[in-house]
Amino acid sequence: MSIKELIESGKTYLGIEFGSTRIKAILVDAAHEPIASGSHDWENAFENGFWTYSEEAMWKGLQDCYQSLKEDVRVRYGVTLTKLGGLGISGMMHGYLAFNREGKMLVPFRTWRNSTTEQAAMALTKLFSFNIPLRWSVAHLYHAILNGESHVKNIAYLTTLSGFIHWKLTGEKVLGVGDASGVMPFDSENFCFDQKMLKAFNESIAAHNVDWKFEDIMPKVLNAGESAGSLTKEGTTLLDASGDLEAGIPMCPPEGDAGTGMVATNSVRKRTGNVSVGTSVFAMIVLEKAFKKLHTEIDMVTTPSGAPVAMVHCNNCTSDLNAWVGLFSEFAQAMGMEKDMNKFFSVLYNKAMEADRDCDGILSYNYFSGEHMTGFEEGRPLVARTPQSKFNLANFMRSLLYASLATLKIGLDTIFVEEKAAVDKIFGHGGLFKTKGVAQSILAAAINAPVSVMETAGEGGAWGIAILATYMANKKQGEKFEDYLDEKVFAEKKSETLAPVQADVEGFNAYVAQFKKGLPIERAAVEHLQ
Repeated sequence: MSIKELIESGKTYLGIEFGSTRIKAILVDAAHEPIASGSHDWENAFENGFWTYSEEAMWKGLQDCYQSLKEDVRVRYGVTLTKLGGLGISGMMHGYLAFNREGKMLVPFRTWRNSTTEQAAMALTKLFSFNIPLRWSVAHLYHAILNGESHVKNIAYLTTLSGFIHWKLTGEKVLGVGDASGVMPFDSENFCFDQKMLKAFNESIAAHNVDWKFEDIMPKVLNAGESAGSLTKEGTTLLDASGDLEAGIPMCPPEGDAGTGMVATNSVRKRTGNVSVGTSVFAMIVLEKAFKKLHTEIDMVTTPSGAPVAMVHCNNCTSDLNAWVGLFSEFAQAMGMEKDMNKFFSVLYNKAMEADRDCDGILSYNYFSGEHMTGFEEGRPLVARTPQSKFNLANFMRSLLYASLATLKIGLDTIFVEEKAAVDKIFGHGGLFKTKGVAQSILAAAINAPVSVMETAGEGGAWGIAILATYMANKKQGEKFEDYLDEKVFAEKKSETLAPVQADVEGFNAYVAQFKKGLPIERAAVEHLQ
């Protein structure tokens, strides 16, 4: 069938993801290839002490995004989109969306970005002996309870952004397991919220005159591939204001952006993982079994199929590196050279491959902001070296590249060295990997494991949730999600894998050892450079 015929017969699948700065829609065909897209830019607002997006902005953004997709379909294929084989909603994880019995939002959406929950998160971490990050939904809820907020007594339902949108489109109060694992600690073995922690939480809030239990206000948790209802007539009007879209479209469980990112990089199988690099950097490692020991620097979530995942998140990655490349660009322009940023990045990154493996004593700290992994609430980017260091361009650039991943490695060492978790392959994605082979080889050295970079990063989380919709609609009886991805989605996707080089591993280890010794230099800069 032609793409036009697939669209007309309802054999395409739509994924929509609510990101922090953009709502994106991706339409895929039966071969999982993107065939159309749409988007809507939006921004959070700081109101009454909280970062939020208004409910009006959510629905306006959704409709505008869908309209953009619909127009792309019309222009490309000359057809109006009226049918779909499946639909999925993804969104920023965590945060706080609380509703009363009538379905009214009790307070404006409190996003993952809010850090008002420190006291509550610390108390829950101690209560559970399990790391509860500030952004998790249960931390926001506990904060509201401890603060004596008047709306708490009226809570009848608590969910995430993806769960809220899905509920209004289908009438179903459900949540995909990956998103649910950022609400409350999840027991992967028994596929439910951790019962001991639920009991402890309920006992803790009893003294605050709360007449509901946590499980009473939570959505039903679903696994990848399960049916999560279908688009209602009322839901179609929220999505497509023109009324062209037909009701009855099957919908997959709503998911969080971490889970859809794992899908988009084919890293949901145990002993795999992905590293996403940009302004910040995070790694997600799919574990064979959950940790027994508390690590406050590691977040524990799950894949969309419920496997435990250890997540290392660092606030700082490429900002300092980009600033230095910008400085070299400014110098080149002052010398009358043509500005070509792609060439600058390529030349400078490849120059780093000529360096001493340990950068010969040159240290870079890329801390534009604080970094919880190493105990910094603020940061100061800086470079330090000994008088004996070979201060050449190669060593300098390699030090900057090492610095972008050094703090991540400190967190990953907790997973791989202290907890002895195993990984067979890591998938890298993000701008740092655009220069072929450079950052990929450095990441392989950092984790001492093969790193693969796909020829195309797909379309990110919106593509990932569209794939979850196709799996729900087309999976065979008993077909595992991991097998579906390997055999039907990524079998023909080209990727390049680099194994770690032992000399690079030793060099990176030496650099990170000196990086940790030099952290007092960074501390002094924070204290004295105002």
